Amino acid sequence: MRFQLLGPLSITDGGETVVLHPSKPANLLAALLLNAGSIVSVDYLQRMVWGDEQPATARAALQTCVLRLRRLFARHEVVDTPIEAVPGGYRITAGGRSLDLVEFRERVRRTQEPGLSAEAAMGALQGALALWQTGVLANVRSEAIHRDEVPRLLEERLRVVERLCDLRLEVGLCGQALVDLWSVTRAHPDHGRFREQLIEALYRTGRQTEALAEYRGFKAYLADGLGVGPSAALQRLELSILRGEDLGPASEPPALAGLPAGAPAAPAPVAEPPGLPPVPWFTGRAEAVATLRRRLTAAPEGAGTPVAELVCGGPGIGKTALAQQVAHLVRDDFPGGRTLVPMAAPDGSPRAAAEVVGELAARLGTPDAGSGPRALLILDDVVDAAQARDVLTAVPGHGVLLTSRLGLAGLVATHGVRVHRLGPLDGAEARELLTAVLGAERVADEPSGAEELAAVCGHHPLALVIAAARLGTRPALRLGDCARWLADDPLGRLSLSGHPRMSVVELFDAALDRLDPGLAAAYVALGALGEPGWHAADGAAVLGLTVAECEAVLERLADAGLVEDGPPGPYHPHPLLRLHARLVAGRAGGGEARGPAGTPGGAGAPSHAGTAGRPAQPGRPGQSGRPAQSGQPAQSGQSGQSGRQTGQGGRPGHVPPSGPAGRTGQPGPAGLANSPSQPSRSTQSNRTSQPRQKV
Repeated sequence: MRFQLLGPLSITDGGETVVLHPSKPANLLAALLLNAGSIVSVDYLQRMVWGDEQPATARAALQTCVLRLRRLFARHEVVDTPIEAVPGGYRITAGGRSLDLVEFRERVRRTQEPGLSAEAAMGALQGALALWQTGVLANVRSEAIHRDEVPRLLEERLRVVERLCDLRLEVGLCGQALVDLWSVTRAHPDHGRFREQLIEALYRTGRQTEALAEYRGFKAYLADGLGVGPSAALQRLELSILRGEDLGPASEPPALAGLPAGAPAAPAPVAEPPGLPPVPWFTGRAEAVATLRRRLTAAPEGAGTPVAELVCGGPGIGKTALAQQVAHLVRDDFPGGRTLVPMAAPDGSPRAAAEVVGELAARLGTPDAGSGPRALLILDDVVDAAQARDVLTAVPGHGVLLTSRLGLAGLVATHGVRVHRLGPLDGAEARELLTAVLGAERVADEPSGAEELAAVCGHHPLALVIAAARLGTRPALRLGDCARWLADDPLGRLSLSGHPRMSVVELFDAALDRLDPGLAAAYVALGALGEPGWHAADGAAVLGLTVAECEAVLERLADAGLVEDGPPGPYHPHPLLRLHARLVAGRAGGGEARGPAGTPGGAGAPSHAGTAGRPAQPGRPGQSGRPAQSGQPAQSGQSGQSGRQTGQGGRPGHVPPSGPAGRTGQPGPAGLANSPSQPSRSTQSNRTSQPRQKV
């Protein structure tokens, strides 16, 4: 008996084929066979069977599905591929005789054996492709499998088609190559390598006019649909065709062909440059995307001159998503590849510049991060300007995109970095994002509900994605009903179960943990202000500082991405951040402080704890700079103490140690206004490590 994955999921004995009916056991079987020979975790199997939203009884139901599969195997006399329960999950063992996917991979692997002729390699690749049928896993009704696994399978097939066409071009079988290339270029119009092979095959068969027409049609398609131009390789091919040059051997001779006896060894293949995929559901930011693309693709002003752009803004505002999407769009201008390196450790502290440079060199495949073909580097989540400055010095000649919650004004002055500050989406962009996730029909059916939902989320990208993801799993739920449900507790309900990165509260908590304790206390205390904007004079009364000192505090909060705008006008916190400040104040005072239902941070008297429960004023002698949490009274009158408190839901809170100005035991509000916005190493060692949350 043999399983078939490269088409509808089925079992065959060579004569009779049984196509499995769509069911949860069929989802489970597909997930196991896709990972044949490996231990597959229970969590992965549950996600493949039920999706991201799993029932509470998923683990027990999974065992029932395994039992049903074993009965199916017994009914069809499947004895060579048993399902084993092993520590950590399940495993199914299958070879080339019992699973078509394994046979496909074995055939492809044999084409890489040394000494194999081009004709033999082409025969093996054709045999491998013959195993495929239409409708891969069409009877498996698992959104997770079709989202995460089927595209990977199809990509394997396309790579084999690409290699087969390369071989045919290499040995002069251009007519045979054209038969496949006409169909795959139409089925995959964005695949530039297939289009390049088609144009080359047309030219090699004497069809110069058709080759040029195909090139110009593809160039127009890219310009109209994606706003990009053909790759450098395609442009060189067009120039050769226009000049009537002899192309000689194929442009990319495959490494599958054997070498004649006594021939020198071929050089080692060059590793494919690193790349970044497009961002799912990315919408809006058209002006920022256009500006970044124009600046990054412009010719450097001189040899070794870096082109550095900074994308900054508050937590969850979409900095990394914008940088990654732009990197995908400009991929053809960076032959050295595109790579993203985190600049912060898991606890939020800055990574050493030498460590980052070493990682960049390893990813780019060069001994020196500043050498090799021009690459685009994304330095993600910069938390220290000096760290970023050292890395920029080590990578001359490459394009660099930095993302940070900080403004990093010093880099503008010293390294010519240009800044793009992101705020919430506008109304049209928020609607576009909801449309991308939920579909145009559902949003058009309830335009007022979409507007209400965007307003409740404050047009915040992460909040909108979380809300849309919830709606995507509940097709019968109306957008307006979801908006009103979220409005009752937007911070508590804007999260996805089991995904800590997909939680507004977790994200904002992590951002607060990065602040100097005194600055964190100021942020929480200012949340009590009822006005839509924070003026230095009003904040001074709350914090017990002078107006000038309070303005310095607000400037540091703006630099940390927690408020927008600034002098001479008011500072504006995002409505969800304002709610978060009140929530943290409520934890300190033993209550849940929230804004009015339906309007995050909207008008109305805030419900916050009284004077006894308010967070300690920053910089006051004998008071902790960070509020206690979850009903724990703030420790006061205990200078020099440091420790941890267990907060709401087990989340640790912090009592700052004595030390720099603006912390316990240090006099004067002015200490807070002048202390650094980032905690020192000694401070971080006394604070509870929190996993970094960001978008």
